[in-house]
Amino acid sequence: MKELLGDAFTSKLERLGKEKSAEYLSNKPFPHMYFDNFLPVEAVEAALQDFPEPKEIKWSEFDNPNEKKLAFDVVERLPDSIRDVLYFLNSRPMLGFLEDLTGIKSLITDPYFVGGGLHQIKPGGKLGVHADFNYHEYLKVDRRINVLVYLNKDWKEEYGGHFELWDKEMSKAEVKVLPVFNRCAIFSTTSTSFHGHPNPLMCPPDRTRKSIATYYYSNGRPEEEVNDSHSTLFMKRPGEVVEEPQTSNSFKSFVRAVTPPILTDAYRSLRK
Repeated sequence: MKELLGDAFTSKLERLGKEKSAEYLSNKPFPHMYFDNFLPVEAVEAALQDFPEPKEIKWSEFDNPNEKKLAFDVVERLPDSIRDVLYFLNSRPMLGFLEDLTGIKSLITDPYFVGGGLHQIKPGGKLGVHADFNYHEYLKVDRRINVLVYLNKDWKEEYGGHFELWDKEMSKAEVKVLPVFNRCAIFSTTSTSFHGHPNPLMCPPDRTRKSIATYYYSNGRPEEEVNDSHSTLFMKRPGEVVEEPQTSNSFKSFVRAVTPPILTDAYRSLRK
C-alpha cells in the first residue's frame, strides 16, 4: 500500500486527471481512455504473484452463450497484495483523479464490489458485448464509471482478449484494447456504452486473462442518460447468432458480498 499512497504516484494521478480530461470526454464511441504503466509496478507485480488460479478459490463461474468467465468479489478473503490494490482504487486520491478525468463529481465507491473484484477468463472464454447494470439496488445509486486494471504479462496480439468498445448502433467496434500488464481502461457507463471481450480467448492452455475491476456511482445522473433500472444488457454483433440475452448475476454477487462468511460456509456444507 505504501507504493500506492506515495506522494509521487498520487501527484501523477492528480496531474493525469486534469491533463487528460478533454481527451477522455471527446473520445468515441463514448468517453473512455486507457493508461499504460498505471499503478506502481511493485504493487501490480505483487497482486499478479498472488492472483488465485481457477481452482484455488471458489470463483463464481459464468457459463452461458453470452459469457464464459470466472469472477470473485469477496475482497476480504483475498491476499493483502490484491486487497491493497482494490482498496486503493476506492480511495480518496483515486476518486479525485476520476472526478477530474471524467467531470463527474461526488463519486461514490462500492464497498461491496458488486460485480467487480477479480475477473479471470480461461482459453475459449469470452464476455459478449453488453451494457452494464445501471443502478446499485442496495446503495440506491447510479453506476457511472468502470475501471479495469489488467495483469497479463507478455500478452501477445494473437492471444486476443481485446477489450472492445462498440458504437450505439452495434455496427462496429470503434476501439480495441489489448489487456496487457498494468494497463488501466476507464470508461463512462450508460445504457448504451456497449463493450466486451466477445471473441473466444486464444491464449495457450496454461494462461488466463486476468483483471481487477472497480465501479463508481453517483446520486443521480444527467437527464439525457436516465433510463429504467436494468441488469446487464447483452447485444448481438452484426451476423452473430446467440440465445436470448441473459440477465446478470449482480444480485447474487451482492447477496454473497453482504452475507457473513460463517453463514455462507454453513450453507455450502449443507449442500454437500
